[in-house]
Order: sequence, then C-alpha cells, then structure tokens
Amino acid sequence: MELPAVNALDTTHLIALAAALGWASGLRLYAVLAITGLVGYAGWVQLPPGLQLLQHPAMLAGSGFMLFVEFFADKIPGLDSLWDLVHTAVRIPAGAALAASVFGADHATAAALAALLGGTLAATSHVAKATTRAAVNTSPEPFSNIGMSLLGDLAVPSMLWLAFEHPVLAIAGVAAAFVGMLILVWLLSKFLARLWARLKMLLGAASATATESR
Repeated sequence: MELPAVNALDTTHLIALAAALGWASGLRLYAVLAITGLVGYAGWVQLPPGLQLLQHPAMLAGSGFMLFVEFFADKIPGLDSLWDLVHTAVRIPAGAALAASVFGADHATAAALAALLGGTLAATSHVAKATTRAAVNTSPEPFSNIGMSLLGDLAVPSMLWLAFEHPVLAIAGVAAAFVGMLILVWLLSKFLARLWARLKMLLGAASATATESR
C-alpha cells in the first residue's frame, strides 16, 4: 500500500484522519502511534503540527516496543481481556487526544469537536473489541482468538491508509464500522449477560450442594 507523498493534508484528509485515529485507537493504540509516526518520519505525509511528536525517534522506539508487546499479549486467551481492561483508561482518552491534535490549538472549536468524535469512536471500538474477545474466550480452542486478533492487526493499518489515500472512503468506513460495532456490542452484551447468569446459577447450585453435604 503506497502512501501519497503530499506536502500537507487538506480538510477532508484531516477529518478522515481524526476519525480513523479515534476509531483505531480503541483497537490498537500502539499500532496507531507507531504507524502514524512512521508515516511522518519517512516523509510520506506532512503530519499536522499536533501529531509531529509521534515521528520523533524516541517516540517511535517507545510506540514500536509497546506495539511488539501488544501484538503477542492480544493473542493469548485471558491475557487479551486483561490487557483490554487495563487499557480502558488509556485508549479512550488517547483516541480523543489524537483526534484533537489533528486540528491543534489554532482551531479550538474543530479540535474540541474532534476530541468528542475521537473519544466516542475509541470508546465504541474498544468496548466492541473487549466484549467480542470476552465472548470468543468462552471457546476452549485458541484459533478463533488468534484469528480475531489478526483481524484487528489488519484493520488498523488499512483504515489509516484509507485516511491518507482515500479520505472519503475512510470516513464512510469508520461510520459503517461504528454502526456495526454498536450492533455487535448490543448482541454480545446479551450473550455475556446470559452466560454470567448461568455461571451464577451453577455456582449457587454447587454452593448449596456443598452446604447440604456437611
């Protein structure tokens, strides 16, 4: 996938980039940081001033290391859900901050709207990812877990590439993903609620049996 060599991003690109950064941060925050920084460092795209910190070598090293750790942590059943739980407090504000940084302090209103958009998209994708992986982890085989993880590994760079190369398609893609993830969260939340209710019943029955046997 060849990225466009442009001097600066126009308004459509900026909107698409803010949406893509917010949405993708909820899935793979460190991939977002590393890929965006690498794009700017390589000179493929002139990043907005608020994002140029990401292309600093020290920042690239840090985000690259965390991307390496997350790549493997996300493929281990159980550990992936723990990783998601810990990063609930990280991904959502990071998605809001990255989206706002696309416009910067010189465009305060646009930056505030972008922060709201980015935070909402990050929260939606993060919750969809966490609930999906929790549901998948109920299966004893590891292959579905790894497959879901690889799907996320592919989705993030693909959406970022679209934001740079085909911004209108990126905006449409994020909008479609947002709606789809809302539906997915609603369906999976009902499944997990039934699973939790069944687990409580089993635990209650086991406790009652243990009490009667005394």
